Amino acid sequence: MKLKITSAVVWLVFSGPAMSQVEDSLDNERLAKMLSLSEVVIRTGINVSRFIDQVKNDTTFYKAFRNLHLLSFTSWNDIRLKDKKGNIKASLLSRTRQVRNNGCRTMNVLDENSSGNFYKEDGSYNYFTAELYAGLFFTKGTVCGETNIVKGTDFNPRSVSGMEKSKQQLKMLFFNPGKKIPGIPFIGDKIDLFDPDHARFYDFLIDYDDYEGQPCYVFSIKVKKDLRSGEKNKVVIDSMITWFNSKTMEVMARNYDMSYDAGVYDFDVHMEVQMTKFGDYLVPKVLRYIGNWDVIFKKRERGFFTATLFDFAN
Repeated sequence: MKLKITSAVVWLVFSGPAMSQVEDSLDNERLAKMLSLSEVVIRTGINVSRFIDQVKNDTTFYKAFRNLHLLSFTSWNDIRLKDKKGNIKASLLSRTRQVRNNGCRTMNVLDENSSGNFYKEDGSYNYFTAELYAGLFFTKGTVCGETNIVKGTDFNPRSVSGMEKSKQQLKMLFFNPGKKIPGIPFIGDKIDLFDPDHARFYDFLIDYDDYEGQPCYVFSIKVKKDLRSGEKNKVVIDSMITWFNSKTMEVMARNYDMSYDAGVYDFDVHMEVQMTKFGDYLVPKVLRYIGNWDVIFKKRERGFFTATLFDFAN
């Protein structure tokens, strides 16, 4: 049974000394009224105020991907693009090995098999889905002097244009889901899940479960089933479920679904990310993506990919 947090509990949770500004307190109070706790979570004695702050300001998810820059690892890469009938029109199946040595990283292609028009004549990628994948998991040339420091990192799509701007926006959407993204027409502020004005379209639940033997808080955000037709166009993220290690609050897994139709563009995307630990490093081990999107003046892309990372080494 899931119990709704009462107004009295909300007041007690969110009126502590950590909330120094009246405006923040009011926003968090409004947000907390939308939260539900499972019975098992209530029994854990969770500090809801601290939990919400950590969810809002989490850096462990992004840091896990930055950790890849400091390690050697092997990757199975499966990227496929489909036509409107569901047939594969281009693909890449490969196995790569990133090697890090003396503060620099390079990548070796161990084996590769591509089909269709996956590559352009000049060897560049013919699809944006492939560029997104390469930006996350492929190393071009030799890259040196990197760190996994995320504090102070600022994605700023306004400072660039064209493809680089799109990449910055995608990084924000991928690494900071639930926060406003500037520069995307029609939807930038609609992604801000934690703004109470947008949070009213969602059901929030904190539950407790195991993830691969580790006790985790499971934070679920799902669109309300009874939204009116006029409210549906105010929603971009349909659901987001995150498993937080109950001891360290590291993100151990995350699934999210996003969709929107703005007329001049539309998209429908599903992603799953699974993490693992290599020594003290939290790193992604599996990432699955299914996406269907269309932007004016560009061809629709129906793509999916799976990255499987293993054999990590310092």
